[in-house]
Amino acid sequence: MPRAGLSTAAVVEAALALVDEQGAAALTLAAVAARTGVATPSLYKHVRSLDALQQLVSAAVTEQFAGVLERAAAGRAGADALRAVAAAYRAYARDLPGRYPFAQRVPDPTDPAHVTAGERAVGAIFAVLRGYGVEGEAAVDATRMLRSTLHGFVSLELAGGFGLPRSVDRSFDRLVDGADAALRAWPT
Repeated sequence: MPRAGLSTAAVVEAALALVDEQGAAALTLAAVAARTGVATPSLYKHVRSLDALQQLVSAAVTEQFAGVLERAAAGRAGADALRAVAAAYRAYARDLPGRYPFAQRVPDPTDPAHVTAGERAVGAIFAVLRGYGVEGEAAVDATRMLRSTLHGFVSLELAGGFGLPRSVDRSFDRLVDGADAALRAWPT
C-alpha cells in the first residue's frame, strides 16, 4: 500500500527539490525514495521508471520555463523582446541549473500538459520572431538557431567553460547582438 500522503505529485516535488539541491545527475529513484521516506520499489506505485519520472519532472520544469519566457516576451517586439527573452532564458538556467536540463527534453506526446507547456515555450520564441517578420517554416529554422545559440552559451557558462579574461556578461550581450543581426537578415 502506498505511504499516506505520497502521490505522483509529491514524488515529482521531491525530485524537483533533489535536482535543485544536487543537480540533474542526482535524480535517481533511490534518491527520491530516500527523500520521501519509502523503499525504492514503493515509488513504482507512483512512477513506472526513472525515465517516466524524468519525463514528469520535465513536464513540470517546461511549464515553469514557458511561463518565464512568456512573461519576458509579453508586450515587447523585435530586439527588445529578443533581449528580454534571452536574459530570462539565461537567468533561468543560472538560477535553477538542476532544473534547466529538463527544460530541454522533448515533451512526451502522451502527456497533453507536457505538450502544451512545450508549445507555450516555443510560442514565446515564435512571438519574438514575429517581431522580425519571421514566420511559418522560416520560424522553425530561426527557433532552432536561437535555441541552440542560447543553450550553447548557458551550458558552457554553467560548466565553467569561459576562462578568458573578458566579462561573460559582455560576451552574452554580443551574442544577443549577433542573434538580433541574424534575425533582422533572416531569409523568409
